[in-house]
Amino acid sequence: MPTFLGLEQGIGNVDVAILSLPYELTTSYGQGTAQGPRACLEASAQVELYDAQLGDDLPAGLSIHTIQPWSGEEPTLLQQLDSMVGYLLPWFKGDCFPLCLGGEHGILPPIMEAARQHPLVEEDLSNLTVVQIDAHGDLREELDGEKYSHACAAARALDAGVGRLLQVGIRAFSREEHQRMIGDERITTFFAKDTQSPCHGGHHWTQWLETLSSIEGPVHLTIDIDGLDGALVPATGTPVPGGLTYWQVHETIQTLFNAPNAVVVSADVNEIGVQNDSPLTQFTAAMLATNVVASHAHARSKGLWKATAESLHAKRPEVVHRSFSDNQ
Repeated sequence: MPTFLGLEQGIGNVDVAILSLPYELTTSYGQGTAQGPRACLEASAQVELYDAQLGDDLPAGLSIHTIQPWSGEEPTLLQQLDSMVGYLLPWFKGDCFPLCLGGEHGILPPIMEAARQHPLVEEDLSNLTVVQIDAHGDLREELDGEKYSHACAAARALDAGVGRLLQVGIRAFSREEHQRMIGDERITTFFAKDTQSPCHGGHHWTQWLETLSSIEGPVHLTIDIDGLDGALVPATGTPVPGGLTYWQVHETIQTLFNAPNAVVVSADVNEIGVQNDSPLTQFTAAMLATNVVASHAHARSKGLWKATAESLHAKRPEVVHRSFSDNQ
């Protein structure tokens, strides 16, 4: 199995857990995201280890473990979602930073269920802010009759109780989704037509960064790579033109991890496709995953992750997570 950044497996305590979720049951256009996590890990071996903000080479003193991939052998979609929660739970206890590689964006609801047990979330997802980089709203009630479609990932996160959803890069959505963006006070959407405008984009982008900097409390970062312009990630499931530049996503990641009153407790990079004629798509995903890990390492070095460590002093009972199968 390839390891993240080609690093040797960490020894002892796990500081960063790289979790592969090769899940693909509801993709509605391009196929291949089940092979995405492995392709991302393989491409990551070619990523430079030095990070300028960190001023050091990764692993920068951290113990980074590439965990064996989740194996979804259950016969139904709901059982596979439950299986993902079980796979994720050991890594959401607050003593390490979990980074999930997907797989379709349908991995988000299981991640939210695992996040319930994080000591900063305290079993109440209303305490959690989700920052979503995406081309799509993912706020549909259902797609092709499936409420857990990848096109419904953000809607299911909100239905599970997430307190705040911040979206950027959005440029493909239905009437239903647009109405929810406008009508649900928990949602703040920065549309690509505004942030990417050649005339007024700078103003809207500054507002986005200011919004990130003002976040308080625990945060999950979900990066659907189709949030980037389709030219950068042509092998993702649904590439869309007019998206974010690589450096805008890079700046988003760094700004979020540097937010003085927020703690990024987990992250995912999803909808990774395998580009056969060029490694561009999977390498871009690997670069973003590396930026996330380096930004976490920098946050640790600045004491911005201390709140998570301090919350572990008290012994907490295990959280019994919601079963997707039982709640159908």
